[in-house]
Amino acid sequence: MLKSVWSYFTSNPDPKNQDDNGETHAQEPEPEEREEKSNESIQKTNIKNQKRKSIGENNIHVQEYDKQEEDNPVKCQTLGEESGHSEDKEKIKQQIKLLFSRLNLSLIQLNSQDFLKVTPAMLQRHEPCEEKDLVQTFIQQLLMMDYRARYIQIKERKHELKRHRTKGLDTGQSDAFDNIFSRSVLVDEVNKIHPLHPMDIQMAVFLHADNFLRQLIVTKLSQCQYAVPLLVPNPFYQKIEFPLWTFRQIKKSWKLYEKNESKSQAIYQAETPMVAFFRLSAVSTSKSQIMNNMINERHETFFHRHCRGSSKSRLLMDGVVEITWYCPSGEKTDKFTDCVAFCNLHGDAQAHETQLKFLTAESSINVVILPHLDRSHKSMTTVEDLYNNSKPLICLLTEDESVVTEMQKGKYKVGLKDRNKFEVSEELRRTINECLSKTMSKFKLSDMVKHSEVKVDENDKDCKRAHEMAKQMTTLLENNELSKIKETFLPCQGKLWHSWCQKNKELHRPKNNNIEMHNSQKQMEMFRIREEQKETGVTQFMKMFIKKLDSSKDNEKLYFFRWLGFLLDEYTSEDLSALHHKYDQKWSKVLDLKKKHDKSEQLKAEQTQLEKMSEKLNEATFGLEHLLREIGQIYESHESVNKATGYNFNVSSLPRLAAELMISGYPLELMDGDAAHVPLIWVKAVLDELIKILGDQRVFVLSVLGIQSTGKSTLLNAMFGLQFAVSAGRCTRGAFMQLVKVSEELKDLKFEYLLIVDTEGLRALELAGRSTRQHDNEMATFVVGVGNMTLINIFGENPAEMQDILQIVVQAFLRMKKVRLTPSCMFVHQNVGDITAGEKNMVGKRHLQEKLDEMTQLAAKEEVCDAECFSDVIKFDIKSDVRYFAQLWEGSPPMAPPNPCYSENVQELKNAILSHASESNGVTLAQFRDRIGDLWNALMNENFVFSFKNTLEIAVYRKLEEEYAKWTWSLRSAMLKIEDKLHNRINNRQLHKVESRDLEQEMAKINKEVKMSMKRYFEEHGEKDILIQWKMKFQEKIKDLHVELVRDAKRKLDNLICQKEALTKLDGEKTLHERKLFKKSKELAFSLKQKHLDENKLKTQFDEVWWKWVSELAGDVRPHEEINIANDILTILGEIHEDTLVWDRLDKFESLIQITDFSIYVNPIKIFGIRLGTKQFGLPSEEQQSIKNLMQSIVHETENQVKSKSVAKMGYNKSYIQEIAQSVKTNVGKHKCLHTQYEFKKEFTVDLTLFVCNLAGMKFAELHQMFREVNDPLIYLEKKKPEYYSVFQSFCRGATSAAVFGTLICNELKEPILQSVYNKTAYDLAGEMRTNIPAFKGNRSNLEKHILKTLAEEEDFDKFIKYIHNPRDHFEDFIETQVEAYITGENSSALAMVRANIRHKENSIITAAETATAQVLSKRGDVNVWLEVFSYGLKDELEFNKERLTGDSCQDITDFELLEEVLKKELCHITEDLNKGLTNPSDIKMTMFRKSPDEILIEHFCKCCWVQCPFCRVVCVNTMEEHSGDHIAPFHRNCGMRGMIYRGTLNLCLNFCTSSVASDSMSFFPRHDSDDTVLWKEYRTAGPEYANWCITPDLSELPYWKWFVCRFQKDLEKYYNKTFEGCGTIPDNWRSFTKEEALESLDKYL
Repeated sequence: MLKSVWSYFTSNPDPKNQDDNGETHAQEPEPEEREEKSNESIQKTNIKNQKRKSIGENNIHVQEYDKQEEDNPVKCQTLGEESGHSEDKEKIKQQIKLLFSRLNLSLIQLNSQDFLKVTPAMLQRHEPCEEKDLVQTFIQQLLMMDYRARYIQIKERKHELKRHRTKGLDTGQSDAFDNIFSRSVLVDEVNKIHPLHPMDIQMAVFLHADNFLRQLIVTKLSQCQYAVPLLVPNPFYQKIEFPLWTFRQIKKSWKLYEKNESKSQAIYQAETPMVAFFRLSAVSTSKSQIMNNMINERHETFFHRHCRGSSKSRLLMDGVVEITWYCPSGEKTDKFTDCVAFCNLHGDAQAHETQLKFLTAESSINVVILPHLDRSHKSMTTVEDLYNNSKPLICLLTEDESVVTEMQKGKYKVGLKDRNKFEVSEELRRTINECLSKTMSKFKLSDMVKHSEVKVDENDKDCKRAHEMAKQMTTLLENNELSKIKETFLPCQGKLWHSWCQKNKELHRPKNNNIEMHNSQKQMEMFRIREEQKETGVTQFMKMFIKKLDSSKDNEKLYFFRWLGFLLDEYTSEDLSALHHKYDQKWSKVLDLKKKHDKSEQLKAEQTQLEKMSEKLNEATFGLEHLLREIGQIYESHESVNKATGYNFNVSSLPRLAAELMISGYPLELMDGDAAHVPLIWVKAVLDELIKILGDQRVFVLSVLGIQSTGKSTLLNAMFGLQFAVSAGRCTRGAFMQLVKVSEELKDLKFEYLLIVDTEGLRALELAGRSTRQHDNEMATFVVGVGNMTLINIFGENPAEMQDILQIVVQAFLRMKKVRLTPSCMFVHQNVGDITAGEKNMVGKRHLQEKLDEMTQLAAKEEVCDAECFSDVIKFDIKSDVRYFAQLWEGSPPMAPPNPCYSENVQELKNAILSHASESNGVTLAQFRDRIGDLWNALMNENFVFSFKNTLEIAVYRKLEEEYAKWTWSLRSAMLKIEDKLHNRINNRQLHKVESRDLEQEMAKINKEVKMSMKRYFEEHGEKDILIQWKMKFQEKIKDLHVELVRDAKRKLDNLICQKEALTKLDGEKTLHERKLFKKSKELAFSLKQKHLDENKLKTQFDEVWWKWVSELAGDVRPHEEINIANDILTILGEIHEDTLVWDRLDKFESLIQITDFSIYVNPIKIFGIRLGTKQFGLPSEEQQSIKNLMQSIVHETENQVKSKSVAKMGYNKSYIQEIAQSVKTNVGKHKCLHTQYEFKKEFTVDLTLFVCNLAGMKFAELHQMFREVNDPLIYLEKKKPEYYSVFQSFCRGATSAAVFGTLICNELKEPILQSVYNKTAYDLAGEMRTNIPAFKGNRSNLEKHILKTLAEEEDFDKFIKYIHNPRDHFEDFIETQVEAYITGENSSALAMVRANIRHKENSIITAAETATAQVLSKRGDVNVWLEVFSYGLKDELEFNKERLTGDSCQDITDFELLEEVLKKELCHITEDLNKGLTNPSDIKMTMFRKSPDEILIEHFCKCCWVQCPFCRVVCVNTMEEHSGDHIAPFHRNCGMRGMIYRGTLNLCLNFCTSSVASDSMSFFPRHDSDDTVLWKEYRTAGPEYANWCITPDLSELPYWKWFVCRFQKDLEKYYNKTFEGCGTIPDNWRSFTKEEALESLDKYL
């Protein structure tokens, strides 16, 4: 319609070119005024001319008739009349166009989504209001049920003249009569823009709104007790619209006094009498005012000329028929005894024939207002028709003074002239009641569609199609008993779903001692229920519903959803009303008995009946929320059973349908109120779809909590214009959530949506006669936990009720504090008598504060928590966080309008909430999804605080650990590079001292970058409020790591410097020897050069003198002593232990590693042990494993000690063996028994010492041999023979000294190049593997996940056992294996990296040579200068000992360019040789790395916490050693895997510790030598090793370890020599888990 209207406007000529021949008046005429005869006709003419001139100059001015024109009723024409003057029509069109322009209304239709979002306009009341903001302000106030929306004060324009009448001052004598009674020139009338009429604003919005917004507006107008449009004329084409759709949501309730019967009905269904009011011709009395006085004298139901804001410039109301209903309250004072409709036709009925015909056809009584008419007046025809009609007629005569008179049966007249309006209203009311007392026709809105003259909005194409679809569905329900309807059409959510919920609660609250069998049984039962749900299938009714939702267009879908809701309410309302009536009667009876403190059987019987009636009521309730609940259960059963379906729709698309409904503004059920359960699978799936559609938007979650039926939903609806849907006549059950968009203009808010959670009231179950305390506590905890802010709604001033709700609320917030959630709250105290009394409010707040503190102390005792006052629990300001609300209704319902003060309170509360919200980041939808799961899973267990697992906090911490791994890697890799560089300098004798400050300076840049990265992460992260708790700890850890790296690097480099200094003499001797050999080779060559000997003879000559040279050079050096490590071991151990014992164990110690029972190595301290029916002492399996761990730890430590000794460079020293032997003795002495008290025999210590010393001795012998080869003169010089023979050869062939020297340099560089390449490649490879190998990408938890995947894929039991009992060793083995596989694999990049590093070193050498040549030539230096510059250029790149080449042997070198050229040429040969030796990845020698990539990665990943769970031996996942706080693990294991058994049996324990801690009754034995037990849920009290572990209940399926136990059952039984029998019998459903499911589960938990 809008497009055609606007095109109609724009196609008309500019009104500037139109003549002004008068204007229609669109308001009911003012009371007639006496025409004054005066001699001022000229003045009048001037006034008219001024008006016309004004029109010509400014076409936006609205015109009016002067009073003379107005006095003539014939000239007064309405919008609907056919005017003979086309210019009048054009002016009216321009005035309406101007109206729309002033209201900022455009071609685009208004829709409800434009106004159901948080905007700046929503946060403040703009009064006076700019014209352009009127529409927004009007709708927002209407949504808040503020009836003052009609009376918005409009801000005057700056250019408007002040509105006062002025006339030229007469300074002389003047005539009083002339000055007082003459017509003044209204200066402001000439230039001003006329004010907008309030009803024009309403109707303009109505005309521009789409059908859904119209429906919302009309519903709110009705709630404000205003009349609503029934017939709306199109102002341009004379079409009359009947907006039936807008009435579909209006429900009215009333009570009949005589019958004492209550009724509640959708108004479109209600059959009521209808009284039609209209006027004929122009009258001096306001019809609307008369109607108001009769219906509700305290409220302006119909707008009239005396209302605030009324003006003569009304444009859009003529021809509009408005309707309202009077609803009696069941009191004697009711004006009418039953519900009555009143219709009001605006304007002269004679001009609106269609509306008049419509009204007179549908009305029960006609009331017409008439002036004095001549018999010939055209209106008399209509009057006669009405008079002759059989329907009662009441004529209100404006010129008559008579009281009510019955002219003939059913025909009355009442005079209005000079009569008291209340007296008239009372007469009129009595007359109407008299007429209504007789049988007459009834009026029903839905029947009015039969009138062909009107256009019905429901004939819209989309609306009509949607209606047909909804009708098809409800047709299926016909002839079905209402109490059986859900069972028949929605089978998945009935008994099956409730039974599943009960089983789920039993699963989480186990009572059975065999907990895993109990859990397995419950899970099987739950699975079977899901199978039954799935087998039940999808009814035809639900198939149609899903199909319509999935296939319809958006607009059609919304219509369909609304239609279905209306039709379902229509179908159930009558039966539900009767059930409610019976229920209320029964509830009243129970209350009466309770008041009498009657404990008789009668009370019990009545309560039983009440509960049955409540169940019937639930069964009969059938609304849209139940259909969506059924979809949820269809989806959940499908996902749980995961079998192929025969459905003709895609089950996986169901969450998307629900998500789309949420986006369109429909609330989604968060908690099923009937089952008191959250359907987690469904809710999470819908939120996941929401994230896919909207993105992972941030939301601020606002929840509400309060007693049942205290106006919580009303408050939310008024605040945000929502329509939280409940079934007909029901309070909210469970919890619903709805999205409200936040405008982008509100930049202060850090979230995109408000997510409103409406909940059932506390004590809801009490209405059904059931226990309520536990349910209320659970509901309060859930609602408070899920919200960023919770509104605590308190109704009235009943102290007992207030105390109850406060105790529940305080306990909920106390629980949040204990689990480190920090929601905020505001108290809303509704229905307070005098909210304006400031002192009274302060007293009330003080009283509330006292109560809150008192309840805090009570709750703190129950929750075992220290808290003295409410502010200890939550940040709370009694002054700003408590709001007092006026009563909702201004008077007594059902005819009372909402209290405007209530709307003001709503506005203030909304501002306060959003002010609080501006300080919050809210949560992302994903975090909200996880929070729901965390809260509900914890509530399923009876101990909420103990069971709560904060998924968001865990996820944030995991991400932080990943970042921590990056920061630590940055520091470690930087230090590795620095160490490598300084290592080269020390070996090149370019560095003789390392200071910590030097290392800190080298690390300064990367350390600063890491600190900045940390600062950004903690300050800019979306979850910085959660991260703040760990900021100091991680900053300290990074600082400590930096200090540790500097300290360790200094220690290593200091050791290297010490080694170099210790070898100075030896190196000096070697250098001297090499210089002499070079000189002798050169001299020999020159002496034989002229003899022209062949190669063989030259070789013979060289061999003859070589041995002589070596003998001469090494003759004065004492040969190295031979070492006897085996003898050292025996000697040292004989000193530490008994010598005879050591010799006695020599042939026995090697079997130590194969022993499985260490009982032979220990002595009991006292008699104890597991009762096995024998007195022989034996170690329990966990003690056996503990000793194995001790041995492996000592072996591991010994390996590290061997690595730490520089035997290859410094030689062997027997003190190393002494150190190892003493370390073994110390570690064995420190060993602590787990439970059994025993001590080691001496044989154990000796055997273990012999074993590890033997291992160390073999390695020392190997390393010492390497030392000898490098440092023994004879061996060393013999290895140099080929090199010096080459020198000899070159000189013999005539090579210059420069050429020979260049070759010699390259020969010296070959090994250093290769070594430096390996050193650099080590940390380069480690960095690349951190990026490319998935296992190394994240933190330690990610590494563990890949280890577990590898273990499952390989199915190697021995590796599993090593992982379980020696996790660190297995981690290191895994890293070594992965690194080796990466380096030696087919697609390895290691070779390319090595070659690239060779090329890099080659370039570095060439650059150094070029630099040296350039400097020597420029400074005319000698070869020693060249060597100095050359070696300095390589100081950071590789090890190069220039000392061996300096001296006077090559002082004859002068051609340095030739030297450079030879070096480059020979260097090329060397690099080619190196590359040839590296053709395959397998050619890379791991032993060549000074610090191998796997060592680097092991140091990075394994410097963390390795404390194991005292029950199942799972390792703490914290990435920091000696961390603060509890040890944690994402999921635990079956305790039997580590050898735990049931006391007094040989049965391996079946329990998971995370399942056991959920039990209230199960206990364990902390010590094997004691019968004292500890409850599993109180495990922290069992001792120090238990106290620092956080084990939260987790009844997840944990497929991985269940698969492992079943797959390796026999292996486990053999390994521990125990069985999975008796209490440890493996449940059947464990065997159903496949390896694939086990592997998939790892992604969920790690």
